[in-house]
Amino acid sequence: MTASTVPSDARPGASQRLAGGAFWSFMRRTVVAAAAVDVAFFVLFWLLDSPLLQWMNVVSVGLYGAAYALLARRRNRLAVALVRLEVLGHATVGTLALGWSSGFHYYLLLFVPAISASIARPRDAVVPMGLTFLAYVGLERMAAMTGPWAPVGDAGLAVVHSVNAAIVFGLLAGLTLFYVGKVREAERRLEFLATRDPLTRLSNRRHFGAEADHVLSRGIPEGRRFALLLADIDRFKQINDTWGHAAGDQVLADVAAHLVDVAGSEALVARWGGEEFLVLLPDADEAAGARVGERLRAALASGPLRPAPAAPPVTVSVGIAGIGRDETLAAAIDRADRAMYRSKTGGRDAVSVASSPVSAPVTA
Repeated sequence: MTASTVPSDARPGASQRLAGGAFWSFMRRTVVAAAAVDVAFFVLFWLLDSPLLQWMNVVSVGLYGAAYALLARRRNRLAVALVRLEVLGHATVGTLALGWSSGFHYYLLLFVPAISASIARPRDAVVPMGLTFLAYVGLERMAAMTGPWAPVGDAGLAVVHSVNAAIVFGLLAGLTLFYVGKVREAERRLEFLATRDPLTRLSNRRHFGAEADHVLSRGIPEGRRFALLLADIDRFKQINDTWGHAAGDQVLADVAAHLVDVAGSEALVARWGGEEFLVLLPDADEAAGARVGERLRAALASGPLRPAPAAPPVTVSVGIAGIGRDETLAAAIDRADRAMYRSKTGGRDAVSVASSPVSAPVTA
Protein backbone atom coordinates (compact mmCIF):
# COMPACT_ATOMS: atom_id res chain seq x y z
CA MET A 1 0.00 0.00 0.00
CA THR A 2 1.34 3.43 -0.89
CA ALA A 3 0.02 6.56 0.78
CA SER A 4 -0.48 9.33 -1.74
CA THR A 5 0.39 12.91 -1.10
CA VAL A 6 -2.28 15.45 -0.35
CA PRO A 7 -4.66 15.91 -3.27
CA SER A 8 -4.12 19.02 -5.34
CA ASP A 9 -7.45 20.51 -4.30
CA ALA A 10 -6.34 20.58 -0.65
CA ARG A 11 -3.09 22.45 -1.18
CA PRO A 12 -2.97 26.13 -0.19
CA GLY A 13 -4.14 28.28 -3.08
CA ALA A 14 -5.65 25.34 -4.93
CA SER A 15 -9.08 25.85 -3.42
CA GLN A 16 -9.28 29.34 -4.92
CA ARG A 17 -8.25 28.02 -8.33
CA LEU A 18 -10.75 25.18 -8.17
CA ALA A 19 -13.54 27.45 -6.98
CA GLY A 20 -12.79 29.85 -9.83
CA GLY A 21 -12.69 27.03 -12.38
CA ALA A 22 -15.96 25.62 -11.07
CA PHE A 23 -17.57 29.07 -11.23
CA TRP A 24 -16.61 29.61 -14.87
CA SER A 25 -17.79 26.10 -15.73
CA PHE A 26 -21.07 26.98 -14.02
CA MET A 27 -21.17 30.22 -16.02
CA ARG A 28 -20.77 28.36 -19.32
CA ARG A 29 -23.62 26.02 -18.44
CA THR A 30 -25.74 28.99 -17.38
CA VAL A 31 -25.07 30.81 -20.66
CA VAL A 32 -26.11 27.74 -22.67
CA ALA A 33 -29.26 27.35 -20.56
CA ALA A 34 -30.10 31.06 -20.94
CA ALA A 35 -29.71 30.85 -24.72
CA ALA A 36 -32.03 27.83 -24.77
CA VAL A 37 -34.59 29.75 -22.70
CA ASP A 38 -34.42 32.65 -25.16
CA VAL A 39 -35.09 30.24 -28.03
CA ALA A 40 -38.15 29.04 -26.13
CA PHE A 41 -39.16 32.66 -25.54
CA PHE A 42 -38.86 33.30 -29.29
CA VAL A 43 -41.40 30.56 -29.91
CA LEU A 44 -43.66 31.85 -27.12
CA PHE A 45 -43.68 35.41 -28.47
CA TRP A 46 -44.24 34.11 -31.98
CA LEU A 47 -47.36 32.40 -30.65
CA LEU A 48 -48.35 35.62 -28.84
CA ASP A 49 -47.74 37.63 -32.03
CA SER A 50 -45.16 39.96 -30.46
CA PRO A 51 -42.48 40.66 -33.13
CA LEU A 52 -40.58 43.12 -30.93
CA LEU A 53 -39.97 40.52 -28.25
CA GLN A 54 -39.24 37.85 -30.85
CA TRP A 55 -36.37 39.91 -32.20
CA MET A 56 -35.24 40.82 -28.69
CA ASN A 57 -34.70 37.12 -28.02
CA VAL A 58 -32.82 36.69 -31.30
CA VAL A 59 -30.42 39.41 -30.14
CA SER A 60 -30.19 37.75 -26.71
CA VAL A 61 -29.25 34.39 -28.21
CA GLY A 62 -26.52 36.13 -30.20
CA LEU A 63 -25.15 37.85 -27.10
CA TYR A 64 -25.11 34.57 -25.17
CA GLY A 65 -23.34 32.88 -28.06
CA ALA A 66 -20.68 35.58 -28.03
CA ALA A 67 -20.37 35.30 -24.24
CA TYR A 68 -19.89 31.53 -24.49
CA ALA A 69 -17.15 31.98 -27.09
CA LEU A 70 -15.42 34.53 -24.86
CA LEU A 71 -15.63 32.20 -21.86
CA ALA A 72 -14.10 29.40 -23.92
CA ARG A 73 -11.18 31.75 -24.70
CA ARG A 74 -10.98 32.77 -21.02
CA ARG A 75 -11.87 36.36 -21.76
CA ASN A 76 -14.07 36.18 -18.71
CA ARG A 77 -14.53 39.86 -17.89
CA LEU A 78 -15.79 40.71 -21.35
CA ALA A 79 -18.08 37.67 -21.26
CA VAL A 80 -19.56 38.76 -17.94
CA ALA A 81 -20.05 42.29 -19.29
CA LEU A 82 -22.01 40.87 -22.25
CA VAL A 83 -24.18 38.75 -19.95
CA ARG A 84 -24.92 41.76 -17.73
CA LEU A 85 -25.75 43.85 -20.79
CA GLU A 86 -28.13 41.15 -22.02
CA VAL A 87 -29.87 40.81 -18.66
CA LEU A 88 -30.26 44.56 -18.25
CA GLY A 89 -31.47 45.06 -21.82
CA HIS A 90 -33.81 42.06 -21.71
CA ALA A 91 -35.35 43.20 -18.43
CA THR A 92 -35.77 46.77 -19.66
CA VAL A 93 -37.25 46.00 -23.09
CA GLY A 94 -39.47 43.21 -21.77
CA THR A 95 -40.83 45.34 -18.94
CA LEU A 96 -41.52 48.37 -21.13
CA ALA A 97 -43.04 46.24 -23.90
CA LEU A 98 -45.41 44.16 -21.74
CA GLY A 99 -45.63 46.13 -18.50
CA TRP A 100 -44.51 45.55 -14.92
CA SER A 101 -46.84 42.59 -14.53
CA SER A 102 -44.82 40.63 -17.10
CA GLY A 103 -42.17 39.86 -14.46
CA PHE A 104 -39.21 40.79 -16.65
CA HIS A 105 -38.03 43.11 -13.87
CA TYR A 106 -37.25 40.04 -11.76
CA TYR A 107 -34.09 39.54 -13.81
CA LEU A 108 -32.59 42.70 -12.31
CA LEU A 109 -32.63 40.95 -8.93
CA LEU A 110 -30.00 38.55 -10.28
CA PHE A 111 -27.50 41.40 -10.10
CA VAL A 112 -27.63 41.24 -6.28
CA PRO A 113 -25.97 37.80 -5.86
CA ALA A 114 -23.72 38.49 -8.86
CA ILE A 115 -22.40 41.68 -7.25
CA SER A 116 -22.04 39.99 -3.86
CA ALA A 117 -19.96 37.20 -5.38
CA SER A 118 -17.65 39.52 -7.30
CA ILE A 119 -16.55 41.97 -4.59
CA ALA A 120 -13.51 41.71 -2.33
CA ARG A 121 -14.84 43.96 0.45
CA PRO A 122 -18.44 44.71 1.54
CA ARG A 123 -17.99 48.43 0.96
CA ASP A 124 -17.18 47.73 -2.69
CA ALA A 125 -20.81 46.68 -3.14
CA VAL A 126 -22.28 50.05 -2.18
CA VAL A 127 -22.09 51.69 -5.61
CA PRO A 128 -23.13 48.73 -7.81
CA MET A 129 -25.92 47.77 -5.40
CA GLY A 130 -27.11 51.37 -5.33
CA LEU A 131 -27.10 51.57 -9.13
CA THR A 132 -29.02 48.29 -9.35
CA PHE A 133 -31.63 49.61 -6.93
CA LEU A 134 -31.98 52.86 -8.88
CA ALA A 135 -32.33 50.91 -12.14
CA TYR A 136 -35.01 48.71 -10.59
CA VAL A 137 -37.02 51.62 -9.18
CA GLY A 138 -36.48 53.71 -12.30
CA LEU A 139 -37.74 50.90 -14.54
CA GLU A 140 -40.83 50.52 -12.37
CA ARG A 141 -41.56 54.26 -12.63
CA MET A 142 -40.96 54.33 -16.37
CA ALA A 143 -43.23 51.33 -16.93
CA ALA A 144 -45.97 52.98 -14.89
CA MET A 145 -45.64 56.23 -16.86
CA THR A 146 -45.54 54.80 -20.39
CA GLY A 147 -47.74 51.74 -20.10
CA PRO A 148 -47.05 48.61 -22.20
CA TRP A 149 -45.56 49.31 -25.64
CA ALA A 150 -46.62 45.99 -27.12
CA PRO A 151 -49.27 44.50 -24.85
CA VAL A 152 -50.48 40.92 -25.11
CA GLY A 153 -53.70 39.46 -23.76
CA ASP A 154 -54.24 38.73 -20.08
CA ALA A 155 -53.75 35.00 -20.59
CA GLY A 156 -50.49 35.52 -22.46
CA LEU A 157 -49.29 38.00 -19.86
CA ALA A 158 -50.00 35.49 -17.08
CA VAL A 159 -47.97 32.85 -18.94
CA VAL A 160 -45.04 35.23 -19.45
CA HIS A 161 -45.09 36.25 -15.79
CA SER A 162 -45.14 32.64 -14.59
CA VAL A 163 -42.29 31.68 -16.92
CA ASN A 164 -40.15 34.63 -15.80
CA ALA A 165 -40.82 33.94 -12.12
CA ALA A 166 -39.92 30.27 -12.56
CA ILE A 167 -36.69 31.10 -14.42
CA VAL A 168 -35.50 33.63 -11.85
CA PHE A 169 -36.46 31.32 -8.98
CA GLY A 170 -34.51 28.50 -10.60
CA LEU A 171 -31.46 30.68 -11.24
CA LEU A 172 -31.42 32.00 -7.67
CA ALA A 173 -31.78 28.47 -6.33
CA GLY A 174 -28.95 27.26 -8.57
CA LEU A 175 -26.65 30.12 -7.55
CA THR A 176 -27.40 29.56 -3.88
CA LEU A 177 -26.75 25.82 -4.07
CA PHE A 178 -23.56 26.44 -6.05
CA TYR A 179 -22.11 28.86 -3.52
CA VAL A 180 -23.22 26.83 -0.51
CA GLY A 181 -21.46 23.85 -2.09
CA LYS A 182 -18.30 25.89 -2.65
CA VAL A 183 -18.36 27.14 0.95
CA ARG A 184 -18.69 23.59 2.27
CA GLU A 185 -15.85 22.39 0.04
CA ALA A 186 -13.68 25.25 1.27
CA GLU A 187 -14.51 24.39 4.88
CA ARG A 188 -13.50 20.78 4.30
CA ARG A 189 -10.21 21.85 2.72
CA LEU A 190 -9.48 24.28 5.54
CA GLU A 191 -10.23 21.60 8.12
CA PHE A 192 -7.85 19.25 6.30
CA LEU A 193 -5.10 21.84 6.23
CA ALA A 194 -5.63 22.68 9.91
CA THR A 195 -5.64 19.09 11.19
CA ARG A 196 -3.61 17.00 8.74
CA ASP A 197 -0.06 16.70 7.55
CA PRO A 198 -0.30 17.39 3.80
CA LEU A 199 2.32 14.83 2.79
CA THR A 200 1.22 11.76 4.75
CA ARG A 201 -2.41 12.78 5.35
CA LEU A 202 -2.00 11.76 8.98
CA SER A 203 -3.03 13.96 11.89
CA ASN A 204 -0.62 16.79 12.54
CA ARG A 205 0.96 17.41 15.94
CA ARG A 206 -1.66 19.89 17.14
CA HIS A 207 -4.64 17.79 16.09
CA PHE A 208 -3.15 14.63 17.58
CA GLY A 209 -2.66 16.38 20.91
CA ALA A 210 -6.25 17.56 21.03
CA GLU A 211 -7.67 14.18 19.99
CA ALA A 212 -5.42 12.23 22.34
CA ASP A 213 -6.29 14.46 25.31
CA HIS A 214 -9.98 13.90 24.59
CA VAL A 215 -9.61 10.12 24.31
CA LEU A 216 -7.46 9.83 27.43
CA SER A 217 -9.69 12.07 29.54
CA ARG A 218 -12.58 9.72 28.89
CA GLY A 219 -10.78 6.38 28.71
CA ILE A 220 -8.41 6.44 31.69
CA PRO A 221 -11.13 7.13 34.31
CA GLU A 222 -13.00 4.15 32.84
CA GLY A 223 -10.00 1.92 33.51
CA ARG A 224 -8.86 1.58 29.90
CA ARG A 225 -5.16 1.24 29.16
CA PHE A 226 -3.25 3.10 26.48
CA ALA A 227 0.21 2.84 24.97
CA LEU A 228 2.26 5.22 22.86
CA LEU A 229 4.40 4.17 19.92
CA LEU A 230 7.02 6.62 18.66
CA ALA A 231 8.75 5.59 15.42
CA ASP A 232 11.66 7.37 13.75
CA ILE A 233 12.90 6.51 10.25
CA ASP A 234 16.55 5.48 10.40
CA ARG A 235 19.14 7.46 8.43
CA PHE A 236 16.46 9.66 6.90
CA LYS A 237 18.86 12.55 6.25
CA GLN A 238 21.05 10.14 4.31
CA ILE A 239 18.03 9.10 2.22
CA ASN A 240 17.34 12.74 1.35
CA ASP A 241 20.98 13.54 0.66
CA THR A 242 21.59 10.44 -1.46
CA TRP A 243 18.35 9.87 -3.31
CA GLY A 244 16.74 13.32 -3.20
CA HIS A 245 13.88 14.93 -1.32
CA ALA A 246 11.25 13.44 -3.63
CA ALA A 247 12.43 9.97 -2.61
CA GLY A 248 12.40 11.07 1.02
CA ASP A 249 8.84 12.32 0.71
CA GLN A 250 7.76 9.02 -0.78
CA VAL A 251 9.42 7.12 2.06
CA LEU A 252 7.52 9.24 4.59
CA ALA A 253 4.22 8.57 2.83
CA ASP A 254 4.91 4.84 2.55
CA VAL A 255 5.97 4.44 6.17
CA ALA A 256 2.84 6.34 7.22
CA ALA A 257 0.69 3.92 5.22
CA HIS A 258 2.39 0.88 6.79
CA LEU A 259 1.99 2.38 10.24
CA VAL A 260 -1.73 2.93 9.73
CA ASP A 261 -2.07 -0.69 8.59
CA VAL A 262 -0.32 -2.22 11.60
CA ALA A 263 -1.78 0.16 14.20
CA GLY A 264 -5.40 -0.64 13.39
CA SER A 265 -8.48 1.47 12.79
CA GLU A 266 -8.94 2.52 16.44
CA ALA A 267 -5.46 4.01 16.85
CA LEU A 268 -4.63 7.70 16.54
CA VAL A 269 -1.70 8.09 14.14
CA ALA A 270 0.18 11.33 13.57
CA ARG A 271 3.24 12.65 11.86
CA TRP A 272 4.93 14.04 14.95
CA GLY A 273 7.59 16.01 13.15
CA GLY A 274 10.26 15.46 10.52
CA GLU A 275 10.68 11.70 10.16
CA GLU A 276 8.92 10.86 13.45
CA PHE A 277 5.49 9.28 13.82
CA LEU A 278 3.44 8.98 17.00
CA VAL A 279 0.63 6.49 17.64
CA LEU A 280 -1.84 6.29 20.53
CA LEU A 281 -2.92 2.66 20.88
CA PRO A 282 -6.17 2.14 22.81
CA ASP A 283 -6.73 -0.85 25.09
CA ALA A 284 -3.03 -1.68 24.93
CA ASP A 285 -0.23 -2.03 27.46
CA GLU A 286 3.52 -1.92 26.82
CA ALA A 287 3.58 -5.52 25.57
CA ALA A 288 0.78 -4.91 23.07
CA GLY A 289 2.49 -1.72 21.92
CA ALA A 290 5.75 -3.60 21.47
CA ARG A 291 4.00 -6.18 19.30
CA VAL A 292 2.65 -3.43 17.05
CA GLY A 293 6.10 -1.85 16.88
CA GLU A 294 7.69 -5.16 16.01
CA ARG A 295 5.17 -5.77 13.23
CA LEU A 296 6.04 -2.38 11.75
CA ARG A 297 9.78 -2.93 12.13
CA ALA A 298 9.67 -6.41 10.63
CA ALA A 299 7.43 -5.35 7.74
CA LEU A 300 9.84 -2.57 6.76
CA ALA A 301 13.04 -4.52 7.41
CA SER A 302 11.91 -7.23 4.99
CA GLY A 303 12.58 -4.75 2.22
CA PRO A 304 9.29 -3.59 0.63
CA LEU A 305 10.26 0.08 0.93
CA ARG A 306 13.36 1.39 -0.78
CA PRO A 307 13.99 4.98 -1.86
CA ALA A 308 15.61 3.56 -5.02
CA PRO A 309 16.13 0.06 -6.47
CA ALA A 310 19.76 0.01 -5.33
CA ALA A 311 19.04 1.44 -1.89
CA PRO A 312 18.91 -0.64 1.30
CA PRO A 313 15.51 -1.26 2.91
CA VAL A 314 13.99 1.50 4.99
CA THR A 315 14.09 0.73 8.71
CA VAL A 316 12.68 2.39 11.82
CA SER A 317 13.64 2.73 15.45
CA VAL A 318 10.66 2.45 17.77
CA GLY A 319 9.99 3.45 21.37
CA ILE A 320 7.00 2.19 23.37
CA ALA A 321 5.54 3.65 26.56
CA GLY A 322 2.43 2.71 28.48
CA ILE A 323 0.52 5.72 29.78
CA GLY A 324 0.23 5.80 33.56
CA ARG A 325 -3.11 6.53 35.17
CA ASP A 326 -1.86 9.81 36.67
CA GLU A 327 0.62 10.60 33.91
CA THR A 328 0.34 13.47 31.46
CA LEU A 329 0.46 12.85 27.75
CA ALA A 330 3.62 14.96 27.48
CA ALA A 331 5.38 12.86 30.12
CA ALA A 332 4.43 9.62 28.37
CA ILE A 333 5.66 10.98 25.04
CA ASP A 334 8.96 11.92 26.69
CA ARG A 335 9.40 8.34 27.96
CA ALA A 336 8.55 6.92 24.52
CA ASP A 337 11.09 9.31 23.01
CA ARG A 338 13.81 8.11 25.38
CA ALA A 339 12.95 4.49 24.57
CA MET A 340 13.17 5.27 20.86
CA TYR A 341 16.56 6.89 21.44
CA ARG A 342 17.74 3.64 23.05
CA SER A 343 16.73 1.85 19.85
CA LYS A 344 18.80 4.35 17.88
CA THR A 345 21.89 4.07 20.06
CA GLY A 346 21.55 0.30 20.19
CA GLY A 347 22.03 -0.04 16.45
CA ARG A 348 18.70 1.13 14.97
CA ASP A 349 16.01 -1.10 13.41
CA ALA A 350 14.80 -2.05 16.89
CA VAL A 351 11.90 -1.71 19.34
CA SER A 352 12.53 -0.57 22.92
CA VAL A 353 10.03 -0.32 25.77
CA ALA A 354 10.18 2.49 28.31
CA SER A 355 10.21 1.78 32.01
CA SER A 356 6.91 2.26 33.80
CA PRO A 357 6.12 5.77 35.05
CA VAL A 358 7.06 6.54 38.62
CA SER A 359 3.99 7.39 40.66
CA ALA A 360 4.21 10.24 43.11
CA PRO A 361 4.00 9.16 46.75
CA VAL A 362 0.62 9.56 48.38
CA THR A 363 0.72 11.98 51.30
CA ALA A 364 -1.57 11.78 54.25
